[in-house]
Formats: sequence, C-alpha cells, structure tokens
Amino acid sequence: MEQRILGKTGRNVSIVGLGTWQLGADWGNVDPAQAQAVLAASAEAGVNFFDTADVYGDGKSEQAIGKFLADNPGLDITVATKMGRRVEQRPENYTLANFRQWVDRSRKNLGTDTLDLVQLHCPPTPVYSNGEVYDALDTLVSEGAIRSYGVSVERTDEALEAIRHEGTASVQIILNAFRLKPLDEVLPAAKAANVGIIARVPLASGLLSGKYTKETTFAENDHRNYNRSGDSFDVGETFSGVDYELGLKAVAEFEQLVPAGATTAQAAIAWIAAQDGVTTVIPGARNVDQAAANAAAASVRVSEEFDAGVRWIYDHYFREAIHPRW
Repeated sequence: MEQRILGKTGRNVSIVGLGTWQLGADWGNVDPAQAQAVLAASAEAGVNFFDTADVYGDGKSEQAIGKFLADNPGLDITVATKMGRRVEQRPENYTLANFRQWVDRSRKNLGTDTLDLVQLHCPPTPVYSNGEVYDALDTLVSEGAIRSYGVSVERTDEALEAIRHEGTASVQIILNAFRLKPLDEVLPAAKAANVGIIARVPLASGLLSGKYTKETTFAENDHRNYNRSGDSFDVGETFSGVDYELGLKAVAEFEQLVPAGATTAQAAIAWIAAQDGVTTVIPGARNVDQAAANAAAASVRVSEEFDAGVRWIYDHYFREAIHPRW
C-alpha cells in the first residue's frame, strides 16, 4: 500500500489506516476476539497506522491494540492515541500533571514506554491557542513519554490555530464527501507547515457505505442512535452532522459516481486519499471483511468527473448547513 510521511512525525504511514473507535465502544458490543481479527486483517492488507483514544471503551481499544502488538512484535505499526476526554471539558484541566497521568495510562494500555503520537482529543476551543499546553506537550516529548503530538479538532478554525504552533505534528479532522470545508484552508495550511492530516469519519458514520436505509436501526449503545442530536458529544461526529434522511438522498446521488469495480465505501475513502495534503484516512471496521475492503480502497482511482460530482452533491445538499458550522 502507498505510504506517506505523517507530517513532523517523520513516520511513513499507509494512506488508509484503521480507526479503532469501533473496537472500544459506542458502536454496540465488541467481541475481543473479533477486535484482534480486525487488527490482523488490516495489518495483513498493508495498514500500518492505527488510531485510538483513551476513552474508546474506557481503554479497551488501546488494550486491544496493545495485545495485538505484543503478539506480533515484528510489525512496524504506528499507533496514534488521544487524550483529554476523561475529565470535565474545561480549559484549566489541560495541564502537564494531567497529561502525565493520561499518558501513563495509555502507555500501560498499549504496552509501550513511548507513545508514537498523542493527540489532544477535541478539547475546548481555547486550549488550541494556549502556549502553556504546547509547552507541556513539548515537555512530554523531551522526557521520552511521547515521540510526537498533534490535535484532533471539530472545526477548521481550531485546526488552523493548532497548525500555527511549531510542535504540532498532525491534525485529525473530519473530512469526507459530506464535509468539504477542510479543503478550503486547512489542507493547504497543513501542507505548507509540514503538518500531517489524518482524515476521520470518512464514511460519515457509515452513511457513505451505501448500506443504510430509512428502516435501518442502531443499537441503544450505538452513537448513531443516542447522539443524533448531539446529546453526548459534538453532533458532527455522528453522520458528519447531516440529517440522516437527507444523507440517504445524497448517498443515492453519490452511488451514481462510483467507478466500476469499487464499492461505495471504497470510492468514498479513495476520494479523500486523493485530496492534496491528506496523509491518511482512518475508516473503522467492525469485522474482517470490512477491514480488508477498506484497505483495498487504497488501490481505487477516482476521476476529475468523480471529484466534480462530489462537490456538486455537497453544494446541493449540505453546504448551507454544514459549511458555516464546522
């Protein structure tokens, strides 16, 4: 699989990675053996970048990755985790003392002395412009607890602020066919500053898989059920913030663009990977077949006509509601 350098980390990562929120919680129940199988199938397909967080299943996702790495010591896998969502979301909680505590827990979960990449996990907006926060992160690097740090953001203005800070190695942001605003300024700014871009929610929580209908139901503990109105966290994390039924109409248009031999999901992932400035795309997977199919998207090529069609769909269905908000 094609690899690209992940910004200031200097690490080569596969253009299709694996998001492991599904291996922790918030997508229904997860079988530990199935989680190990998903990780193995991804690695076998050439994926060498796993993204997780300390709150995914209260550490279960990190622990699953830690077990996989311990069982497969010869694999060269870059693991990015996140921190900051284990406490009340107040800027004053983003301190060196808390960072040390959170990082130590993640190191234990992942079974490593030094974390490859730690990202602030969509903290309150003022955190991104707080110089003391970056100083604390620099301290963790100098102490050898982490190799690099980045941020995960909800909004483009947060990404642009983080990119301004010299130590920021990467920015993780929602980017998909239903969320195009990062193309305007974030990707060019990141490229100019040598900051890697990790594109998350590439399938709009599964909408862009083309497998859902009006009759589709989700488990009670699935965020696509309980967070549709943003009751638990930013609504933009669920279906990219788009209205579900409107999203289904847009998907029907999107499916008409999909090149022969590719699935709807593969085309959606491939389009993101083709955007200038994107380093890696991190779809999640609940089973081995999904993991293998997502990885295969790395070989799908999309045309200029496809790109134009994606932009038309966004302008027609979503721009008015989505662009000003995120």
